[in-house]
Amino acid sequence: MGLINSLSITDSALTTERLQMDVIANNTANANTTQTTGGGPYKSEDVILTPGGVENNLPGGLANAGVQVAAIVQDTAKPRMVFDPTNPAANKQGYVAYPNVDPITQTTNMMAAQRAYQANITVADDEKSMALDAISLGHI
Repeated sequence: MGLINSLSITDSALTTERLQMDVIANNTANANTTQTTGGGPYKSEDVILTPGGVENNLPGGLANAGVQVAAIVQDTAKPRMVFDPTNPAANKQGYVAYPNVDPITQTTNMMAAQRAYQANITVADDEKSMALDAISLGHI
């Protein structure tokens, strides 16, 4: 596998992890949004990843490497109902429908995405160092 292919694979991982962090940040920012333009409370989203996205046609290489986003899907869990009759978003029974965003899950997912992103940055830096070392060997 050549340098360009391995950098492409690393780039695909960095891109997908960055998207995951953006989606998680959006979920966290909307954790208390009770009304959306579509009506009802905000619904958290999840990023579905699948292998592939980087074509590698070198002999002995993987036919399709890297990672790509298959979809961004909304969580189908019911909203959290909180009794608060003074809230303007309350229904006739006095309950407010809050988003199904779990802050602990979002924090855990953010930490995992950040660590994966950092690991791929390390891989990219190592690939760069190896390429520079290989170039410097040719100039001795």
